[in-house]
Amino acid sequence: MKNKDLKIFIAGHKGMVGSAVWRLLEKKGYSNLIGRSSKELDLRNQSDVIRFFELEKPDIVIDAAAKVGGIWANQQHPYTFLMENLQIQNNLIEASYRFGCEKFIFLGSSCIYPKFAPQPIKEEYLLTGALEPTNEGYAIAKIAGVKACEAIRKQYGKDFVSLMPTNLYGPFDNFDLQSSHVLPAMIRKFHEAKVKKEAVELWGSGTPFREFLHVDDLADAVYFTMNSNMEGHLYNVGSATEISIKNLAELIQRIIGHQGEILWDSSKPDGTPRKLMDSSRFFELGWKPKIDLETGIHNTYKWFLGKRDQLKEVKYK
Repeated sequence: MKNKDLKIFIAGHKGMVGSAVWRLLEKKGYSNLIGRSSKELDLRNQSDVIRFFELEKPDIVIDAAAKVGGIWANQQHPYTFLMENLQIQNNLIEASYRFGCEKFIFLGSSCIYPKFAPQPIKEEYLLTGALEPTNEGYAIAKIAGVKACEAIRKQYGKDFVSLMPTNLYGPFDNFDLQSSHVLPAMIRKFHEAKVKKEAVELWGSGTPFREFLHVDDLADAVYFTMNSNMEGHLYNVGSATEISIKNLAELIQRIIGHQGEILWDSSKPDGTPRKLMDSSRFFELGWKPKIDLETGIHNTYKWFLGKRDQLKEVKYK
């Protein structure tokens, strides 16, 4: 978008993804960014969202707002993750269509794909098999968002695009041990164990493989999408590299400088055995990630050290 004065609403601008997008767009010279905290605008409330769009009339909407969490949080609160995500994205998609937004970018997750999808996971594998049970509610909501954007493109020719990132990490991640994803949880666990000179206990066997993408790379992918004519409605966004959970733990342990033992609790679930995205469709458009995993973890740990006293435990109703 050559017009840097376009009004861009970043839903979820305080979160890890939204704040990364905001930082990048500011750096690129976009001067008309709009953000609302959850206290200022409850995205679950349709009438509030409609009033906001009537007032602001954004040209572009980037949906980085979601109720997110790790295995434990999803297992304990399946209805919350399903319903709140449906409410948030449905309200944003409908208002963006109704008020004629030029572009809508929907951000989802690789968990939309079947648990045992062939590897690497292609976009066309969507809805070809059963989901991972531990985050099924969240995944179903995100699938609904993808399908809503696809339907709007088909029915009305609107420029609604869905990006499905792989596992994300980086500044402003959630480090709460009850609700975080694997990488930030490991950073916190290894740091606290280093301070206390204790062993680290981790869930599962360490055998599953995961792919990780730094959130600043995802922000760059969103910027690329904003400025490109996307022929498709759904694109995977990953790093095209994977690492076992065991090797990830050892990498984080080395970066943090923890000297103790790593204990694996095999009574806890592993989740999906392997989840590598096929991002070739997006790469072929001309985008590639820039931040390697070791550099990204170093940067994330540095951010964590600067913010750890401010990090609060997240409580779910």
